[in-house]
Amino acid sequence: MKYSEMDIAALSALLQKREVSARELAADALSAIAETDGTIGAYLTVAEEEAYRQADAADEMLKSGTAGALTGIPFAMKDNICTKGVRTTCASKMLGNWLPVYDACVTEQLKKAGAVMLGKTNMDEFAMGSSSENSALGVTRNPAAPDYVPGGSSGGSAAAVAANECAFAIGSDTGGSIRQPASFCGVVGMKPTYGTVSRYGLVAYASSFDQIGPLTKTVADNAKVLEAISCHDRRDSTSLPQYDTNYSALIGKDLSGMRIGMPKEYFGEGIHPQVAELVKNAAKQLEQAGAVIEECSLPAVSYALPAYYVLCCAEASSNLARFDGIRYGFRAEGIEDLDQLYRKTRTQGFGREVRRRILLGNYVLSAGYYDAYYKKAQQARTLLIRAFAELFAKYDLLLTPVAPTPAYKIGEKSNDPMEMALGDICTVPVNLGGLPAISVPCGKIAQDGAELPVGFQLIGPAFSEAKIYQAAAAYEKSGIAAR
Repeated sequence: MKYSEMDIAALSALLQKREVSARELAADALSAIAETDGTIGAYLTVAEEEAYRQADAADEMLKSGTAGALTGIPFAMKDNICTKGVRTTCASKMLGNWLPVYDACVTEQLKKAGAVMLGKTNMDEFAMGSSSENSALGVTRNPAAPDYVPGGSSGGSAAAVAANECAFAIGSDTGGSIRQPASFCGVVGMKPTYGTVSRYGLVAYASSFDQIGPLTKTVADNAKVLEAISCHDRRDSTSLPQYDTNYSALIGKDLSGMRIGMPKEYFGEGIHPQVAELVKNAAKQLEQAGAVIEECSLPAVSYALPAYYVLCCAEASSNLARFDGIRYGFRAEGIEDLDQLYRKTRTQGFGREVRRRILLGNYVLSAGYYDAYYKKAQQARTLLIRAFAELFAKYDLLLTPVAPTPAYKIGEKSNDPMEMALGDICTVPVNLGGLPAISVPCGKIAQDGAELPVGFQLIGPAFSEAKIYQAAAAYEKSGIAAR
């Protein structure tokens, strides 16, 4: 087996035994990117010099005996997370050549752990989209079927892991942007509890929803990465104290007594029948592993999608107001006055989907419409949070599909924003509630000669990541998960 095909645990064992160096792993990963990324398009920036610099530092850590589980492991970073001196674009013309002067907290944490960053991955512009087609800098393709989307907005991160162009990747999840591409590409993706991973240095889309998380080849790897990036950070006012970050603690333990609910609303109209079948098969496997599986109901989930798009667009319109052509980033030419500067810069610098969401956000926050839209959306969010709390009084976890369909062909839905938005129906409730959830591969669907991966989602109450990993790993161990 090639190094690039190995998971974190296997690579770490080789590094600890000194059978390979971090520099050799970096060279191998960079070679894999050179060979395959011309087809996949997962990376926007390959940081070769930075990768070798970090690899040499990792080798020193290995020699000194201070190495950890991620020391020397090559990874990729989503391009909306700041990396000092390495281009960070958010896949937008607005930030096409921006070099941050500081590292995001998650970047600092991974440097501290000795992980080796290979580069920055493609995404939907400013994380607004579900297919990675909204990137201003190129389209990413699904490694399982190159004519199909990899999902989004963390499509480049998911594709890089699936194509063996890195051992793990970091993404961000505002409404499913880690979990949905993980499902489409056949990898493991975790959206942690809101506040678990600092958002300092993450270019904001919707601040009350955004959360950083890992994409990996295995469940155990995912837990290890989350352990490395979780921390309390005073620079992020929403960062929460971390009392127990041993997310691997329950992996390997049986599921006896674990109660898992399957809300019937997630299996209704619009869910591809083969997706529903694969998720239900996963439920049977978890039942064989000792869990108690029951059908339940979450009617408040019907509010989730409209509430999500009202609130996210409102927050986006505020967050993206800083891109004005004055302080940094793209600036339009041929300007005659200040009004023209704003209008031309923002029209030319932002793509169609970003402009659409800014306009929607400004509308729902405007006088006369605030109460009708924004206030009602916040009330719906509260109702959903309460409904989740009621279910978690009965169940340890909830089991649902990640996406209503498998991946679709590039260009198939790009001109239908409503159809694209419906693809988030299974994931956005988690972000509205600030809850943790994971996507785990559970099979493939044959379609037009392609084998398209499908994942199931496990949702837990706040700070239940260890229990989620326990159940996910038990399923993975069963041998059903498609690899």
